[in-house]
Amino acid sequence: MSELKQLETFVAVVNHGSLSAAARQQGVVPAMIGRRLDALEERLGVKLLVRTTRSVTLTQEGAAFFEDCQRILSELSEAEAAVASGSGRARGHLRVSAPAGFGRRHVAPHIAAFQLAHPDIRVTLDLSDRLIDLQRERIDCAIRISDLADSSLVAMRLAENRRVVVASPAYLARHGIPHTLEELAQHNCLSLGESQSRGWSFERDGELINLRVSGRQECNDGAVLHDWALQGLGLAWRSLWEVKDDLSEGRLVTVLDQFASPDYPVYAVVPQRRFLPARVRHFIEHLRQIYTAAGYWD
Repeated sequence: MSELKQLETFVAVVNHGSLSAAARQQGVVPAMIGRRLDALEERLGVKLLVRTTRSVTLTQEGAAFFEDCQRILSELSEAEAAVASGSGRARGHLRVSAPAGFGRRHVAPHIAAFQLAHPDIRVTLDLSDRLIDLQRERIDCAIRISDLADSSLVAMRLAENRRVVVASPAYLARHGIPHTLEELAQHNCLSLGESQSRGWSFERDGELINLRVSGRQECNDGAVLHDWALQGLGLAWRSLWEVKDDLSEGRLVTVLDQFASPDYPVYAVVPQRRFLPARVRHFIEHLRQIYTAAGYWD
């Protein structure tokens, strides 16, 4: 029995939710699907699925194995299609995640040009300020602006970025300008929701400081925090790319610049893999060329 056929059957059963549905998809009887699964589990020496007459459920080992199987089969299909066509072109379904505000301004506008260059790639773009689990949500590439504390991921630097504390002139006129990090406790700090944020990062005397802040408003959408700062509701810790125009036109001003964290780059993040699909490699290089072009961030 083909080991590859066993993997294909396992993935089909998980995706279709039952042995009978997988059998219909593969054009065989359900008993054959069961025998392939039995052979796979016996060969691996682990239980991958809990099977009942009505449903199948992945075990912990099965869930991890399923992710790897999907990736392997996807990459194999992509390689076979490229060779068969003789073009070597990247193809397949690319799933990308990005922070909502950054994604709207600096990822979504570049999808059309990418697909023009790679017409066989279909793109799904997920815009959210929550921290995406790439493995669980089957994301090929995430764009992140952070210190990337998760060492299980591979990060590729795309662009430089700084974060600054900003407020409207009206807010500072009412509440005063903070001159020390300790004074932030006396201000209304607009921050991401408790479960979304590890705090604001600063540098003092060569030491990186992660400071928990609080205020009367919080939101899991960075664009809303930006709007609130413009309305004069409080201080916000935002990326320079987001507030640059507001600073130049006086709608916002920066404070605590002497403590600004010097480096908060834009990264492309992928799961820990030895080989990246061509569609992912091409997309990362597409963004890198755009972001490093002279004058792009101006």
